This record gives sequence, C-alpha cells and structure tokens, in this order.
Amino acid sequence: MKEDYFAPEGLLAKSIVGFSPRKAQQKMAAAVSDVLKRKKILLVEAGTGTGKTFAYLVPALHSAQQIVISTGSKALQDQLFHKDLPTMVKALGYSHSVALLKGRNNYLCIERLSHFMQQSRDMDKQLLADLARVRQWSITSADGDISELGPLAEKSELLPLITSTNDNCLGRDCPSYSECALVKARNRAMQAQIIVINHHLFFADMAVKETGFGELLPEADAYIFDEAHQLPDIATQYFGQTFSSRVVSDLCKDIELLYRTELKDMAQLAKAGSKLRVSAQDTRLAFEGEKERGDWRPLLKKPKFTQQLKRLSDDLQFVYELLKLALSRSELGDHLFERVTQLQVLLEKMQQTQVTGFSYWYDTSRLHFSLNITPLNIAERFRKELDERDASWIFTSATLAVNQGFDHFVSQLGMDGAEQLMLESPFDFSNQALLCVPRYFPEPGSQGVEKVIVQKLLPIIEKNGGRCFFLCTSHAMIQRLSKLLHEQTTLPVLTQGEAAKGVLLNQFIQAGNAILVATGSFWEGVDVRGQALSFIVIDKIPFASPDDPLMRAKSEDCRLRGGDPFQQVYLPQAAITLKQGVGRLIRDTRDKGVIVICDNRMVNRHYGQLFLQSLPPMRRCRDLEQVTQFVSQMNHAEDTAISDINS
Repeated sequence: MKEDYFAPEGLLAKSIVGFSPRKAQQKMAAAVSDVLKRKKILLVEAGTGTGKTFAYLVPALHSAQQIVISTGSKALQDQLFHKDLPTMVKALGYSHSVALLKGRNNYLCIERLSHFMQQSRDMDKQLLADLARVRQWSITSADGDISELGPLAEKSELLPLITSTNDNCLGRDCPSYSECALVKARNRAMQAQIIVINHHLFFADMAVKETGFGELLPEADAYIFDEAHQLPDIATQYFGQTFSSRVVSDLCKDIELLYRTELKDMAQLAKAGSKLRVSAQDTRLAFEGEKERGDWRPLLKKPKFTQQLKRLSDDLQFVYELLKLALSRSELGDHLFERVTQLQVLLEKMQQTQVTGFSYWYDTSRLHFSLNITPLNIAERFRKELDERDASWIFTSATLAVNQGFDHFVSQLGMDGAEQLMLESPFDFSNQALLCVPRYFPEPGSQGVEKVIVQKLLPIIEKNGGRCFFLCTSHAMIQRLSKLLHEQTTLPVLTQGEAAKGVLLNQFIQAGNAILVATGSFWEGVDVRGQALSFIVIDKIPFASPDDPLMRAKSEDCRLRGGDPFQQVYLPQAAITLKQGVGRLIRDTRDKGVIVICDNRMVNRHYGQLFLQSLPPMRRCRDLEQVTQFVSQMNHAEDTAISDINS
C-alpha cells in the first residue's frame, strides 16, 4: 500500500475536506495492509480519535480482495456503508462493487405484508395507519430495508408481522421469492468485493454453514471486525440454543393467519393456536418475578412448574396433530408443521440439563420468557473457524485490552499467536479531561447512596449547565436517581425507557442543558461531540451481578480449570465496560469534560490500579472542589470562544 495515502499532501488530504494525518492511523493502516498480504490474524486496540475506520478501509480497498467488514451494531453498519465507505470509494477511485447485508428481520417480507393486508379489517387504527405507510413505502423502496421507515422502524407493533424469521420464512417455496428483498440483498453480497455486515450476521452465517444447507456470506479473502470487543458475548449467544415464548407467540399469530386466509374450514386449529398462546402466557406467570434472570435447573424440581411445562408440551403436540392433518393443503401450513416440530424438540432439549460445559438459564420480561442453553467456552470452536478459512482476520476496537494487554480477549476467542498492536488516542487527555473518584462517598450499594451522589454532584452539574450523563449499573439506580433529580433541579431530566434510544439522544443534544440517566446500551456506541456532553457520572464499577446465571456458570468453569473467577472473569469484563463508559466523554480534539466515578474501590482496593491503567491518561483528583474549578475554567474557555466567534 502506498504510504502517501495518509501523508499531509496525500490522496486523502486532497480528496477529503478537513482530513489531517495521524501517526497512529498510518501505523494501523500499514499493519492491516501487511496482514492482508500474509493471511494472518491481527488484534488492534485503536484509541478514540485514531481514525481506525479509514485505517482499515484504505488498505482493504487498495488490496482489491473480497473482504467482509463486520460491525458490532446496525448504527455503525449504516454509518460505515452510507458515509465512510462512499467517502473512501470516491477518494481512492475504487471501481469494484460494495454491498450492505443485514439480518432477515431488517427487510420487508412481501408475502407477509400481502397476508396482513388481507386481514386489515381486524386491525386497530394505529396499525392500519402504519400498514398504509409501509404499503406506500414498499412500492418505491429499492432495498426493502425497514430502517428507511425512520421512527416507525423503532416502535411499530406491525414490524414483526411484516418481516420474516428463520422459523416463518417459506424460502424457495414462497410465491414472492423472486421479489424478496432479503434474497436480493444476499445475492448482491455474494457478488460484491466489499460486504458490510454486523457480528450477529457473521455468526448466523457460521450456523447455517454448519448445517451444510447453504450460506449467507461468500468465503472471503479477509474479515475485518470493528467493535470486536463484543464478539465473545455474541458468539456465545449463537453457539447456544433458546426456546422463547415470543417464538411461540409468533407461531400462534401465523396459525391464526393460516386459518383466516387458507384453511377457513379448520376452526379447531385456530382454537388450538389460541390455547397454545395462553399456555405460553401461563408458563411466563409460573416464573412469578417481574423481570429476572436465573438458573433454570432448580425450577425443574418444582411440581407446579413441571406441570405447566407438561401442559405447554401437550398444547404444542395438539397443534402438531392438527397441522399434520392439513399437510399438503398449504405451503404456509406445511411450514408451520415444521416449526412446531422444531419447537417440540427444543422444549424437550431444554429439560435435559445434565450435560456439563453449559449454562442453563432463564430470562423473563414483563410478558415473555426464554429458556437458554449457553456454552461456557467458545474459544476452541471459534479458533477452528479461523483456521479452516484461508483468510486474513483483523479485530479492532477502542476497548480490546485490559491492563495494557490482550490476554483476556485472546483467551476468550482462542487467538493464541495473533499479532498485536496497541495505539494510543491522539487526544490530549491530560488537558481535555479530569477523572475524579470523590472521597467520603458511601460504599457502593449502601442504602441512600443515590442521595449523596445527587447532593454532592448536582450543584456542580448545574454550574456546568447540565450536559451530563449519569451512567448507572442497574435499572433500580436509574429510577432512584431520576426521581431525585426531577425533584431537585429545573434542568431537563431524561430517563432511559421514556423513549427510544435515538429519540432520547436527540432530545439531549437539542436541549443543550439536559441530564440523561441511563444504563446498558448507553455505555457504548453513543457519540455526542462538542459542548453537548461535558460531564459523566458513573455510580460504581460495572461488575456483572454475581447472581447472573451465565456469569456464575463461567465462574464455575473458570474455577474447574484452576483459574481465579474474580481475576479472570469479573475484573476484565468490568474493566472493558468501564472503559466504554468513560469513552463517551472525549470524542474530538476540541472536547473537554469531567468523569466522576462514585466508587472508592477505584483507589482503595488492590484491583483499582487495573481499572485506572485501562483508562485514558486523564488528570486525576479526589476533591470535588477541583472538579468545580475545572468546570469553571472549561465554561470560561467556551464563553471566550463564543465571544471571539461573535465579535
């Protein structure tokens, strides 16, 4: 690869407005280019601001190889395909084809849309309005990608009814197969030189290939994984199995659809479907708790629970018998028969919990439940996949390393022998950011700790004009902090769960003085640049709950292998999550801000140093007065800059 691509007077500087060369970016691009030639494995931690996207896109396009680029989220996937990739294609004069491919539930199913149009008389007004909009959009859409529907794509109850799943897709038997948006997208991907996917789709392709009945992706020359720190958890999901009440509910909806459209003489089938739906709902009630996770095995010893499972199994069997009577009368009916058969096998397997090396756990929401079998160690299986393909593999993220090393990531995915590169962020963290671990705060988990957090920090946040994220480690803490903030400040307070993630972020940015209280998905993948976000509060070190059944099982597996679960499971996971949360603050060379971590264990526990060494080299303090001074200086600098612009 020509080094002058990234030079001050190079091709990128001439083609892209505002481009400035970065040494770390050049170093990463050279390493990626080298690995693409040698069919090796490369791990790259590239700090925020490195420009890692361009650093792998330039050598990827220059190589003229067929390359799959995978991202951790659909948001980054869309940004990469619709923004970054076109910029590079234009700058480099790239002439080969590129394609975007998502999972099947991201594409309109024309056949299902047609079926639901036929029974639209029974829909409520909102669903009818959504249906009319989808119908109009489907006429003009080139790709059938439901993200084009904007806000409707995030919230409408119609979407599961007009998209397909592995279970309800008719495949080549579908009357609309030749017009299928998903099939067209997959065909484009098979022919393209650059294919942009997400991690979930990569593992879905692995699963399909293992069956020997097809593939979703071509056998490419190279695979590049951005946001690669997410891979171990996603891989674990795909290598496991799940039985869920949502799948049963979807089945029952399709049984109702079959009765209304094709088998109108089988009223008993419709009744059996309704009975099965109620049975699944009653099974959810048998779990009792509102929202929880737990070990699935103790429940199998409770007569009340096993009786309900027996009823669910019997109701599945009754639907099976009725669909068997209707075989060959309808393609949809034949497909439903196969789905019921698969569910029966899966439900039976969920009750065989004696095999070691797996976690057996359940997860409940307000309305649904899932039963899960998850492998505890996927390193050997994933490494086998890498070794069997004659390809280059590049894994990159801003948060791959723990305590300045890749050992944790390597052990999770079997990456022994991989080449490693760690690149620091070009940001001047010592001047741009202040990290405070305040003295005299209560121990995490203490009663009333949220009152102390608000009492001590709210005056500083108000002085900062809001512009603050509270990143919490539990939904309970979200509710407690949100309630106190609503009571004690006139600043706008936004709370996760009040609206979709994208809507909340837009409200936060537009308000200009808001406080956002959140957890989970807001710890990563959120990019708020400039003055809109300059203060982040983290309630405590984000250790996974010791009651989480998957973490407990991983800990037991680690212990059986002679390891230390705290050192090898809990600490690395928490360090990566904390690193992600802290990374929300400084997103640009002009950003400034404060991180407050309300957890004294960062400094008074022996493992605190691991967390501190995993974070960017920010200025540190323990005195909130220094935070107040930093905020004052930061705001003064902003006011001066605005004054200079206006004068």
